[in-house]
Amino acid sequence: MGISFLPSPTFLGFLLFSLVTLSLHLEPALAITRHYKLDVMLQNVTRLCHTKNMVTVNGKFPGPRIVAREGDRLLIQVANHVQDNISIHWHGIRQLRSGWADGPAYITQCPIQTGQSYVYNYTIVGQRGTLWWHAHISWLRSTLYGPLIILPKLGTPYPFVKPYKEVPIIFGEWFNADPEAVISQAMQTGGGPNVSDAYTINGLPGPLYNCSAKDTFKLKVKPGKTYLLRLINAALNDELFFSIANHTFTVVEADAVYVKPFDTKTLLIAPGQTTNVLLKTKPHHPNAKFFMTARPYVTGQGTFDNSTVAGILEYEVSHNTIQSSHSTKKLPLFKPNLPPLNDTSFATNFTSKLRSLANAQFPANVPQKVDRQFIFTVGLGTHSCPQNQTCQGPNGTMFAASVNNVSFAMPTTALLQAHHFGQSKGVYTPDFPISPLISFNYTGNPPNNTMVSNGTKLVVLPFNTTVELIMQDTSILGAESHPLHLHGFNFFVVGQGFGNFDPTKDPTNFNLIDPIERNTVGVPSGGWVAIRFLADNPGVWFMHCHLEVHTSWGLKMAWVVLDGKLPSQKLLPPPADLPKC
Repeated sequence: MGISFLPSPTFLGFLLFSLVTLSLHLEPALAITRHYKLDVMLQNVTRLCHTKNMVTVNGKFPGPRIVAREGDRLLIQVANHVQDNISIHWHGIRQLRSGWADGPAYITQCPIQTGQSYVYNYTIVGQRGTLWWHAHISWLRSTLYGPLIILPKLGTPYPFVKPYKEVPIIFGEWFNADPEAVISQAMQTGGGPNVSDAYTINGLPGPLYNCSAKDTFKLKVKPGKTYLLRLINAALNDELFFSIANHTFTVVEADAVYVKPFDTKTLLIAPGQTTNVLLKTKPHHPNAKFFMTARPYVTGQGTFDNSTVAGILEYEVSHNTIQSSHSTKKLPLFKPNLPPLNDTSFATNFTSKLRSLANAQFPANVPQKVDRQFIFTVGLGTHSCPQNQTCQGPNGTMFAASVNNVSFAMPTTALLQAHHFGQSKGVYTPDFPISPLISFNYTGNPPNNTMVSNGTKLVVLPFNTTVELIMQDTSILGAESHPLHLHGFNFFVVGQGFGNFDPTKDPTNFNLIDPIERNTVGVPSGGWVAIRFLADNPGVWFMHCHLEVHTSWGLKMAWVVLDGKLPSQKLLPPPADLPKC
């Protein structure tokens, strides 16, 4: 009799159980800890024939790329080798229970002082896509910034065609002067700050500026391929239009959230925002080169940098095509047509196309009921000029900015520490107004009194509160688009419109099915935007305009989200190396 080698049902059951158990235990093991070291140091950098000794990370401008996968833990040591205080914000990272790593100076941490270092320690939970990191103190983010790329978990595909190659494109600004001196002077005089001398693509201004042809970003592509461009607006003070001549983008993601794909020749991107687009190249070498250009979308009345940054899209010549380098130099160069500088109808049309993917794999969990409703006016105003001083703001005042007429006064102790240790007395008060104290025709003729109050006031929310927030632009000192960024959360943009928000009519048109989910939204010029979010992340969370000049003037506030009852709903204790003030 031969021996039977057929496995018994018991053994098969055991094998299946072992495989299932193994696969369950393998999943967390795929996530890894990634270590990065960021040295904040001075470096000589030359642009526009102008060399300056400026603050950089690892001597690079822009700074290095940080790459991780969804689920990974990041340990990023930031060492400060310059005279300025430093803090770094990981823009768009949810920081679930890890608020100590969020980074805004005097909000979640004291800044890192000269000669000191701090390890930012956080885990990426349920996020994938393009985000970015930047300094979050004064105007240092003008040179301290870089891409933060979160790849999907291993084995998880994109919900769109797999790109042949991925290219980060980060927009910034170049100042011949020291931006710290620029804002310092503006704060002393009360006037508007000097504008940048150029915009940049990946740190390069491009050939449309004087003495800059050699500093041009070139994107070399192959015919018939799909490229994923990871676009980031790191500019201090300008929303930007962006286009590549004779090419079309397919928008697939905004602020690290997948969107229903749509095609566009031009896109709008506000400071703080990220947008991923697919670029399908032409099937054959087009015997031409193409400008990729960006210039500002302007709604305010102040001065602005009215220049255009350009990079060049070049098709690689295959070995089969015999074409000397001499003849490629003579290829025609096509320019895109960007919208007019003040094209609010384009801006509105573009943002209205952005919708969450909202499918089974990537649902849009829009809060359907609201526990707390807030109306915040956002806009400019004035402070009176100090005695014995001449001020350059409107009618001899100093420029200011506010939320609900409160211009935020920065504390000298970090708010999160004050909250966590129950030492808020003298640091902040929990009485931020939930609606405007005086109602007026917000977008009509401005009131005679443009003065704003000052204070460090916060809103306190119980854990798991669902919030609806209406942000209303005001026409005081001119209506203007304000890109508002909320730390610690993504939110859903459920509605927007022009004029004054109507609490009776406007909510009937809210999109509660597939609204765009993001971390930075433009409050329309002379209009309003409605957002909803679930306050499920304990800590202190900054909310501010991402136009840096408006933040400097006080267009900012903060939310305190209290701990929940369960251990998994409580803020973790502060790390031992948390910087001291």
